[in-house]
Amino acid sequence: MRIVCHGGAGGVPEAPEPRQAVLDEAAETGASAETVVDAVVDAVELLEADERFNAGYGGAVQSDGVVRTDAGITTSDRAVGAVASLAGVRDAVAAARVVMEETPHVLLAGEPAVDLAADFGIETDAELLTDETRERYADADPPTGGPREHLDWLDERFGGHDTVGAVAHDPETDGFAAATSTGGRTFALAGRVGDVPQLGSGFFASPAGGASATGAGEDIARATLTRRAVRHLESGLDAQAAADRAISEFGELTGSSAGVIVLDGDGAGSAFNSEGMQTSVATG
Repeated sequence: MRIVCHGGAGGVPEAPEPRQAVLDEAAETGASAETVVDAVVDAVELLEADERFNAGYGGAVQSDGVVRTDAGITTSDRAVGAVASLAGVRDAVAAARVVMEETPHVLLAGEPAVDLAADFGIETDAELLTDETRERYADADPPTGGPREHLDWLDERFGGHDTVGAVAHDPETDGFAAATSTGGRTFALAGRVGDVPQLGSGFFASPAGGASATGAGEDIARATLTRRAVRHLESGLDAQAAADRAISEFGELTGSSAGVIVLDGDGAGSAFNSEGMQTSVATG
């Protein structure tokens, strides 16, 4: 099993070494899995549990003070599952897997998705706020009115982006899986859903390979970044060249920052136009 993981595109972290150690552990864990789905889920769950990353515990706070998680997972044979706007669910990628494997649907959102996760044994009352995110929200003079007031409040505050993801390849079956998970963008309007649970935007896979994206979610969705990257694999580019071209096109189209990891049958590639993006590759 070969796997590549990312910890989000954005600024350069103050302490990159501990983050890299967790990414390396996630990649090694995924590389030892038996299936590509197990590989990406096992890897992403480790990142969701670590407050250093914007996914699960420690995820970004929305305008009403709540952390809501999104995730998506797909395989190269077109199995897909995604969840959006989950309050109290740290293991969003596990919930996305339930949608993929246990329902006839592609995407579930909000409280019904939380209820589904609970029925399949996923914790749904997890504390996702850390002391740091709680204090940051309290210090930002939170809004108290309706959505219009929230929009005025976030006009000068909305920003920041980070995500985690993984792509795996099993050389024995030649199958791929891709998964992405996030807490969203800092101080987004309550209920905001970005690119992560949208197939072809935050995650994508085909028989040619897979990709996971991170960055400015609204623009990633507009540019369908991961579908773009995998299309370059399908046209004959290798993983690194596909990642480079996808990010170059993304920058030209949007002027925003993002990163993408790409995996094909021969190896992994990654590219970003933000200040930094940490990745890890492992082979089991």
